[in-house]
This record gives sequence, structure tokens and C-alpha cells, in this order.
Amino acid sequence: MLESLINPKKVEKGPWKMFFIGLLYASLSLILVHTFFSGNAVLSKFSGLIVVTFCVMFSLPFMYYITKQEEEEDEEMGGLLSAWKIHKNAVFALIWLFLGFVIAFSFWYLILGNPSLLNAQLETYCMINSPGNIESCVQEFSMGSAYVTPTGAATNTGRFLAILENNVYVMLFTLIFSLIFGAGAIFVLAWNATVIAGAVGIFSHYRLVEMPLGIARYMIHGLPEITAYFITALAGGILGVGFIRHGIKDPRFLRVLENVIILLFIAAIILILAAIMEVYLTPLFFS
Repeated sequence: MLESLINPKKVEKGPWKMFFIGLLYASLSLILVHTFFSGNAVLSKFSGLIVVTFCVMFSLPFMYYITKQEEEEDEEMGGLLSAWKIHKNAVFALIWLFLGFVIAFSFWYLILGNPSLLNAQLETYCMINSPGNIESCVQEFSMGSAYVTPTGAATNTGRFLAILENNVYVMLFTLIFSLIFGAGAIFVLAWNATVIAGAVGIFSHYRLVEMPLGIARYMIHGLPEITAYFITALAGGILGVGFIRHGIKDPRFLRVLENVIILLFIAAIILILAAIMEVYLTPLFFS
């Protein structure tokens, strides 16, 4: 039923509509898991992954149809400006979808007051910020402890290279995932949205009134970063569909391949800018 609410052709004429679809999908995912799985002694241990699974299930029809539609348009046009022109509405639609995810996940995560709903995401946060003490970190933040800015002796250059390396790894994973299963990269994107929501809960001390500040902290660099992943996912899906439809010898596939390379180049540039923002810009506003 939910997939009937989405018409990719209409969305491309108004990408902002996907914001409300993202709100709906993320809200349903978290509420369903809280309602039906939080009381289960076994499944509650995997609630963070089940939330992402539901969100992916809801989003797959849209991702499949828009990937197929974008590949068909790729067959007719080539070049940097043309590639951006034909794909910009799809990219904006995915950005709005992601923003809807982040806001809804963060809102319901704080409203429901159950940190274990995103338990896997909390472990990911602790693995990044407290790699030598993950268990106690998870226990501390699961009890609603206040956010503490990680400390360390790493230089800005070292942090920049580490962050860029991680981002490139995620970008390559997104590309491979979307090649294997055209719409499958939505898992990476939904996962990132829940990780941000978990971090927002920690930063806002699990208080709803501080949610906007928490979202702002992570979206300054997170938005361009996730945009790069969206572009990568779109490129991988387009390449996979183009190969299946035409094979590698068809001139139309070569045109698709050219546009895919352009999209990946754009994504790489955005990732570099996002890493610079995370290291040098975000700390100016949030110590």
C-alpha cells in the first residue's frame, strides 16, 4: 500500500515531497519496532538493525523505480552539465528523503525514551569515539548520560585523513552494494540516518528541547557527506541497470558509463569538502 503513495515522476517535479515520505517511513519503522519488538527478550537485542530493515523495506519501491527512470534518461544525454541536469531532481529527492529520516528518527527516539531502540547505532558511535572502551561507553550512553566531546592527541590533519579514509570506504561500499542490488544502497543511507539519530540523542542528553541543536551539529558536515553517498548509490544503480539492459558493447551503455564516472567524480569532491567541514568548520560552532 505504501508504495502506491509514491510516483517518481511526480516526485521529480517536487523533490521536497520526499521529506514527508521520509518522516512517514522512519516514524513507522521506529514505532513498529518499539511496539512489537522492544518487549521481546531476543529480538530487542537487534532492534537497531530491525529499525533499519523496516525503513529499507518501505523505501525499496521508490529506489527501484527512480533508478530505472534515471538510467533511461542517461541514454539520451552525456557530459558534466547534462549529467547534473538530468539527475539533480533525483538527488534532491533523496536528500529530502534522508532529512525526513533523520528528523523522524531523532524525534521518536527521544519521545519514546528507549535508548536500546538504536542499540547497534550506539555501539557504532562508541566504536568511533571510544574504541578502547566500547562496552562501558554503550552502557553509559544507554542510561541517558550527557554527551562528552571525545578527546585525543590526533592532529587536524590526522583526523581529516582518517575521516576521509572512512568516508571513501563507505562510498565504495555504497557503489558495490548498489551495483549488486540496484536499490540496495538505501540500507547504507537508512543506517547513516539512524546513526545520526543515535548521536543526536546522546548530544541532546535525550531531551527533546535540545534536538534541533543536536541535528544542526551533525548535519553541518553530514548533509554534504550523505549527498555524496546518494550520488554514488544513484551512479551504481544506473550502471547496473544500464549493463543489464544493453551490455557493454552498446553505444548507449558507453554514454551511461560516461555519466556514471562524472557522478562519481562529483561525489568524491563533495566527500573531500565534507571531511574539511567536519574537521575545521563544525568545531567552530560546537566544542
